[in-house]
Amino acid sequence: MADEQEKTEEATPKKIEDARKKGNVPKSQDTSSIITLFIATGLIFLLFGFISKEMLLTTRGFFSQIGTPIDELFAINSAIVTFKEIFLMIMPVLIGIGIAGVIANVIQFGFLWTTEPLVPKLEKIDPVKGFKNLFSIKKIIDGIKIMFKSFVTMFVGFLFFISFIKELPTVIMFDIKNQLVWLAQKSVILALVILLVLFVFAIIDLIITRRRYFESLKMSKQEVKDERKNMEGDPLIKSKIRQKQMEMAQKRMMSNVPEADVVITNPTHYAVALKYDQKKNPAPVVVAKGVNHTALKIKEIARKHNVHIVENPPLARTLYAEVELEKPIPESMFSAVAEILAYVYKLNKNKN
Repeated sequence: MADEQEKTEEATPKKIEDARKKGNVPKSQDTSSIITLFIATGLIFLLFGFISKEMLLTTRGFFSQIGTPIDELFAINSAIVTFKEIFLMIMPVLIGIGIAGVIANVIQFGFLWTTEPLVPKLEKIDPVKGFKNLFSIKKIIDGIKIMFKSFVTMFVGFLFFISFIKELPTVIMFDIKNQLVWLAQKSVILALVILLVLFVFAIIDLIITRRRYFESLKMSKQEVKDERKNMEGDPLIKSKIRQKQMEMAQKRMMSNVPEADVVITNPTHYAVALKYDQKKNPAPVVVAKGVNHTALKIKEIARKHNVHIVENPPLARTLYAEVELEKPIPESMFSAVAEILAYVYKLNKNKN
């Protein structure tokens, strides 16, 4: 019993899907941040010329206003122009960051739309639980992780910065243009190094997050059994449904017996009803069949509706075993069945 309650089984697809519907997915915040940071940095470098141009135009605009009397209208116009220029400069970056956030989440756990996390829950505003969470072991470990990542990132960046500083005596001899080129190159290298360090941490965090996530979804043997039972249905109910379906099929089959041309019997254990309609099928069709009690019922209905009953034990057994209900007989049985049908048609003709 203890083994069944222990969480030893991997999460089933249904358990994972149910967790997704509730917004419970393996999301690494570090991975989302680094993807967003990469895209934001790339956009800034890509739009650097545009941003520089806009900043230069804005600055020139301000300098051109030197000497203009400052009044309320001037202040409002200046504020509008400033806001417009800043908006034009940062909006592409902000849109890119927004798209990056969506991409970062889709990469980690696919597209997901759920409002479950937005449903207000009283336990989330419980001050006692909030205080406990604030000083929980998990929060302390997360704080140590952040400090460690920050220290390593700053340390690696500092090492590269020191190596750049050692080049300054040589760089001082450059003209101003080459000095700016050197500064730009070193800034790019420093940014890429820091991003690379953060990327390594993000990969590690992603692996740990996914491992913890699937560990948290592990199930006990009993939970797996219960889920399978719920998905497949209660065996007792399924048995009753099958019984009802068989009863309905039996009634439907018996209703076809009065339309049959002949019933071939064993004579006691087997009964197979055949109908031959040249317009619908090229061969006679088995419209009803059964053994023992069902066979007796078929013969009883046949007698009641004047359907001819012919005894042919080998053919009755073969038809019952090899031909499915409402299917035409195979070519190998044509000859034997044709003789019986010819006999039945002759009896019907003589009767008329």
